Amino acid sequence: MAARLRDVAERAGVSVKTASNVLNHHPHVKASTRERVEAAMAELHYRPNLSARSLKHGRAGFLALAVPAMDSPYFAELAARITEEAATLGFIVLLDVTGGDADAERVVLEGMRSHVIDGVIFSPLALSPDEISRRADSLPMVLLGERPVPTGFDHIAVDSVAAARAATEHLVAQGRRRIAAVGRETTRGTASMRLRGYRQALKAAGLAYDADLVIGVPHFERADGHAAMQRLLALPEPPDAVFCFNDLMAIGALRACVEAGVDVPGEVAIVGFDDIAETRYSNPTVTTISPDLTALARAALELLSRRIDGDHGDAEEVEVAWTLEARETTLGVPARQHRETSAPD
Repeated sequence: MAARLRDVAERAGVSVKTASNVLNHHPHVKASTRERVEAAMAELHYRPNLSARSLKHGRAGFLALAVPAMDSPYFAELAARITEEAATLGFIVLLDVTGGDADAERVVLEGMRSHVIDGVIFSPLALSPDEISRRADSLPMVLLGERPVPTGFDHIAVDSVAAARAATEHLVAQGRRRIAAVGRETTRGTASMRLRGYRQALKAAGLAYDADLVIGVPHFERADGHAAMQRLLALPEPPDAVFCFNDLMAIGALRACVEAGVDVPGEVAIVGFDDIAETRYSNPTVTTISPDLTALARAALELLSRRIDGDHGDAEEVEVAWTLEARETTLGVPARQHRETSAPD
């Protein structure tokens, strides 16, 4: 027979109320008491009755996380952070992978499994701000991603324009003058913001924008970065630096340079974006923009939890900090210590 909360209380030598307070993360419980109760839960393999807790608290106890992909290291790391943070708030996260498909994203927008979840954290890729603005479902939702969102929606994001500008300025500071950019061809969304930051940095440095140095790609994958770098190296006057709009493309670009016998960073410096684990173990290690994913996950969950609990205040736009992690693809081996951090309001 499964252990009951009463069994836990008896094993720990406390009242059922005290055991319940520990289970529900009540702040006014002595540390020693909390340790005894948690030890008893572990010994008895106690599992809370989620259905009963839902009836008591008016919650299902489940959140949905909808992202474009899980084979992307960035979204995999983000999902891990959100799952960890959600557990501290007593939620279990259900994952929905949309594939960046507009129809799949509309299902998320219009009430995916709203009878079993309390709220949604959603990173849309295909839907326009106009489509999002027409949402009729009232289930609490927080949007993620560096793209414009309509008014009235809670949104957590990194300032991609400022971060891309800093990445390009870093290349300028290393003496680079023919700086290429690799990213998806689009007039909106993350890529357009990173392109804007890149162009701002060129202008501030007195460098002309050269369309031949901007390579549009169909996806943000390693193969796309590899193919783009091959095109750039084939130019009559190749670039001396490349800013890739994500780390996967930077890894692909690095591989293309290795295959062509091009020294990195001696002949070409490379910067990525996202700070996935792969960039810290590649050879050479990749300079990148590192968003604070823990802060992003925490902000999204705290805001969503408030909405679930009935906070109907004005929609919030939360900017998450980022750090420029300068490594060997721009500084050489061994890399000097260099960090530049944003200061959001």
